[in-house]
Amino acid sequence: MYTCGNKCTEASPQTTWSLYQTMSWLRRVTAFFVRCAEVVPCPCCGEKLVVIGSRQRKLATACGEQRLLIVRRLRCLQCRKVHHELPDCIVPYKRYESECVEQVLAEPASSSVAADDATLRRWKCWFKETRTYLLGALRSIAIRYHQDPAEKPSIPSQSAHHGIGRMTTDSRGWLARIVRSVTNANLWLHTRSAFLSATS
Repeated sequence: MYTCGNKCTEASPQTTWSLYQTMSWLRRVTAFFVRCAEVVPCPCCGEKLVVIGSRQRKLATACGEQRLLIVRRLRCLQCRKVHHELPDCIVPYKRYESECVEQVLAEPASSSVAADDATLRRWKCWFKETRTYLLGALRSIAIRYHQDPAEKPSIPSQSAHHGIGRMTTDSRGWLARIVRSVTNANLWLHTRSAFLSATS
């Protein structure tokens, strides 16, 4: 039986079991529930999003510690697309915090991220491949909201994120700001594996 305000409703056995399963699991593992304080519209059509459930998302910190997040699943009332409410510390399709990825991209020699060399190389390649697209997406967002994107500099780029730094500043958290802007504008590129399910 569930209590919702002053109403009591009878639940189906399957719903009761999944609730019990979740509750017993929470006693064993520390989980962080993600919930946005602001009301965010659908990135596709701008209409209202409603909560339809949640899912688990693992996240690794710089020291290698694993955190478990419970991320809400939201459905748009207009276009019916499902979205996941991700906090700023997550880069979509990456297992490490955005701070870890940012540290490796900004200061590769002095990074202290507990990840293997292959992972660090993949992050660098990913950013090198998507940097031009991200700059274009940020310019597009600036134009959409009637802001002047920064002009091209007269000197060549000094770092991997120099061009993006003009749009978001080089201060700590620049990657999280980029991810939030591009994702909420529905301009985030999906990974290749998301498109490999089609049969040939």
